[in-house]
Amino acid sequence: MSFQKLFKPVTFVLCVLPLLLIVLKGFNNNLGVNPAETILDTMGSWAIYILLITLSVTPIRKLTGWGGVIRLRRMLGLFVFFYVCLHFLSYIWFDQYFDWNEILKDIIKRPFITLGFATFVLLIPLAVTSNNRMMLRLKKRWKLLHQLIYPIAIMATLHFFWMTRADYTQPVMIAMILSALLAYRLVLYYQKKPQPVRKQSGHRSSTDR
Repeated sequence: MSFQKLFKPVTFVLCVLPLLLIVLKGFNNNLGVNPAETILDTMGSWAIYILLITLSVTPIRKLTGWGGVIRLRRMLGLFVFFYVCLHFLSYIWFDQYFDWNEILKDIIKRPFITLGFATFVLLIPLAVTSNNRMMLRLKKRWKLLHQLIYPIAIMATLHFFWMTRADYTQPVMIAMILSALLAYRLVLYYQKKPQPVRKQSGHRSSTDR
């Protein structure tokens, strides 16, 4: 089997690995003093790590010329949604014990929870429309819809930063990586943007005489 055929299943296994490791730690009672918080934080962290990797696909393709990497973007995006779902499930299960009244109060009263929930909601239409049929059906609107990934990434980073209690090294690093990825896209956008054509004046300057 060629490297190209192996790359996708290997990426799939690597994306599943964080979940397998947390399950293994759970069976071995190795989740620390606060297992619920460990699960919640791990799922949220891997959601944003894979989100940054997803946003790195286009720069990698542009800078290396490797077109095959683009085939990983959809799968990576779905794994982002998968880990966000696990993160949210961990919150409503281990933190709130499915107390929907308390969950609603928490979403309203705590801004970083509000932001995290809004990020989750915005990811839903991206996940639902990630298949080829929806791409063909929505046409130009599909690309417009999936540009939501950029505000989603910013919101997720703010949520991660906001919920950090002590060491801000990790959220700062994530914010720096995201800033670089968004700055690269801005450069691409302005390079593609057509330059206005200057109208040449019919008057000759003194040097033309």
